[in-house]
Amino acid sequence: MKNQNDMNIIEAMKERRSVRTFDGKGLDSEQEAKLEKAIGESGSPFGGNVSIFLRKFNLREGYKPSTYGMIKGAEDFFLLGIGSDEASALSAGYRFEQVVLKAWQLGLGTCWIAATFKGSDFDKGVEWPDGEELKVICPVGKAEKQSMKEKLTRLTLGSKNRKPFNDLFFYRDFQTAVPEDNRFREALEMLRLAPSSTNSQPWRALVDGHTVHFYYKPKSAASVLDTGIGICHFHETEKFYGHEGHFDKVSSAPVAPDDWKYLVSYQRSK
Repeated sequence: MKNQNDMNIIEAMKERRSVRTFDGKGLDSEQEAKLEKAIGESGSPFGGNVSIFLRKFNLREGYKPSTYGMIKGAEDFFLLGIGSDEASALSAGYRFEQVVLKAWQLGLGTCWIAATFKGSDFDKGVEWPDGEELKVICPVGKAEKQSMKEKLTRLTLGSKNRKPFNDLFFYRDFQTAVPEDNRFREALEMLRLAPSSTNSQPWRALVDGHTVHFYYKPKSAASVLDTGIGICHFHETEKFYGHEGHFDKVSSAPVAPDDWKYLVSYQRSK
């Protein structure tokens, strides 16, 4: 992992991987302060209700918070309280991925875990705003050398594998490939590399001139949240290269295949 001063956001998106085994030392005060700053600076254009907290937990080694995979040596966790509507799920993915990428730039590993935590130790002592519920936890810390079990988990989940670009993104209609020289090509490629629950990759997009219409193919309860993560990668790439644009939910979005759901559109203005 590169030093934080040498890693830009594009490199972080390309290199970041899920970490399940940590060194057990926990975060120091400087790391905590930088992560709290990242939380404060994160934002979303999609509205909804999302709260992010960073908390310490004294967990026994080998504690298994979900079926997603064994988490070892973690003392520090992000907690995400999310509203029950679509906008909240989209914003949760979009906003928290900004924090995850910042953590990687700081030399820290993370692992998204979406499940039901109501009544768990993670949920105790946290006052969530009305309508929000703890739906995501995420350990954060220095990565320990990957164990064989962790490598097998990654292999089982297919974490390194991504669907081909032309299976996900289309141009003007839902049969034509996006041209190699299209203005949105790299931003869509960074979206393609985004993480998703069980590597489901639910996002889809249609490029039409200066506009990209985003859809998702429902695969789990986390599909909208996952698409928010992907759209974060897309938008961070746009901003990195100095492109300006805005998101809007349009009434005239092209009608997609029956099993796709329209979410939002992005229009580049510069």
